[in-house]
Amino acid sequence: MDRIKFPLPLITALFLVLPWIALNYLADQLSAAPFLPFSLFNWMTPLSPGPLITFGIDAMIDTLLFLRIDVANSAKAAEQGLAVLAFVVLGTGVGWPIIQSFTGRRKVIGWLIGIAFSAFLMAITWPWENPLLAAAVLGLLLLAWLLSAWLAGKKIGAISELPEKTEADSQEISGMEGRASVRQVSRRQFLLSLGAGTASVTVIGAGLGLILAGRGRRDTASGGTSELSRNLPNADDPVSPAPGTRREYTPVEDHYKVFLQLEPMEIDGATWMLPLVGLVDTPLMLTVDDLYNRFESFEQYVTLSCISGRVGTTLISTTKWTGISMQDVLDAAGVQPEARYLYIESADGFYESVPLELIRSDRRIMLCHSWDDAPLPSDHGFPCRIWIPDRFGMKQPKWIVHMELTEEYRPGYWVERNWSETALVKATSVIDTIAVDDVGIVDGEQVIPVGGIAWAGDRQISGVQVRVDGGEWQDALLRSPLSETTWVIWRFDWPFQEGNHTFEVRCLEGDGTAQIAEVNSARPDGATGIHSREIDI
Repeated sequence: MDRIKFPLPLITALFLVLPWIALNYLADQLSAAPFLPFSLFNWMTPLSPGPLITFGIDAMIDTLLFLRIDVANSAKAAEQGLAVLAFVVLGTGVGWPIIQSFTGRRKVIGWLIGIAFSAFLMAITWPWENPLLAAAVLGLLLLAWLLSAWLAGKKIGAISELPEKTEADSQEISGMEGRASVRQVSRRQFLLSLGAGTASVTVIGAGLGLILAGRGRRDTASGGTSELSRNLPNADDPVSPAPGTRREYTPVEDHYKVFLQLEPMEIDGATWMLPLVGLVDTPLMLTVDDLYNRFESFEQYVTLSCISGRVGTTLISTTKWTGISMQDVLDAAGVQPEARYLYIESADGFYESVPLELIRSDRRIMLCHSWDDAPLPSDHGFPCRIWIPDRFGMKQPKWIVHMELTEEYRPGYWVERNWSETALVKATSVIDTIAVDDVGIVDGEQVIPVGGIAWAGDRQISGVQVRVDGGEWQDALLRSPLSETTWVIWRFDWPFQEGNHTFEVRCLEGDGTAQIAEVNSARPDGATGIHSREIDI
């Protein structure tokens, strides 16, 4: 079978794009230059149709679940990887005709395509944090890419013009069978040398960039206290979690992250001001100091979950929120009678509307400024985000930069993309562990601890039940929750039996309503169904 031979300009374009991306990433970590693959992805996402975005989210989560990769820890990295891969494809596709034109007499076409592509990339990355530095670094990178393509095109053109070897020439090259051409030898040598250079620059550039990125993450780590040093409200509860149950209180660094951009927003708290305008008597311009000192702060232990998570999702976490009541902020501004909605905009392009009727009915709705007794981390919404009880995370903007009271309803970012308008939390329960290595004795009988979490927003949990192999539902023990808005840790000590067994769990809300057993996908209102695990003991 004949081997497939890709056009030399196409392979060369790929070889030039890879080190260019690596150097761009290094420049992003060293200076204010934007990372082009992320910039392109962030530019395209708001312009993409809602069904396409939802399909991409579903496909990514399904793939991670199929590969048994934790979604909470890997979803954003997977998304970033796809953005880089997409840019590799785009850059190779654009570089191919550029290099092809440089091999002949139509070099001006290559320069025009390259300049147009470079101008497009610079335009979609605007505005820049440091315009002069970013333009200089990005311009040099793009110029280096074009010059490399031009030199590669000259080399390819020279190779294509080499004459065929004579019979005598063929005999002088040992180890080659039959007739070969100088063109073939030169092509191989060219690709080997280009590939070696590509690999070296790519590895060095990407490696240094990753080292700098890791250092930056360490430097911006949260200063909150750890679970081991805090006195949780239920510390004296007699029900202990089954071994292997997730932490009852999520460390801030482990809290799940979901945001529109590929990287979190970085906001300067010293210059940030939050306007509250629209149908108010006195427009406000809130500062970070106002968040801490102008209004009375209060604390709330909160469980937050992402609406796109499947049954048994890890996109759910619990921590302590501190902030100010939205009721107090609105009172300070003076709400005009015709106002109906609070419209909120975020620095990353996200937006959402909150009914004023909801805010008036619940003083707990807060503008949050702190997690775990420390200012919000930059990757979780610093300096300010909102919390609304009994709602999925899609209704709760972070990195808030604008608030406006309006009479007309404006659908939120994800509502416009066919997700739920209310995003009410669905009751859910999860089996975290079947602790086969921690067999204990209860009433003289060997038991295996089984445990997990149950959550129903602020509707609370009145019971959790477990059944094995389709038998009767049996009540589990419940640990007191950290608050009425957090998950509940449950434990069920199952009498030991050898064999293959299927465990299922369901929960009851505070009023006794059983969680929805019918299987529904996450879109548009949140996933429902019974979580189960199978194990061979």
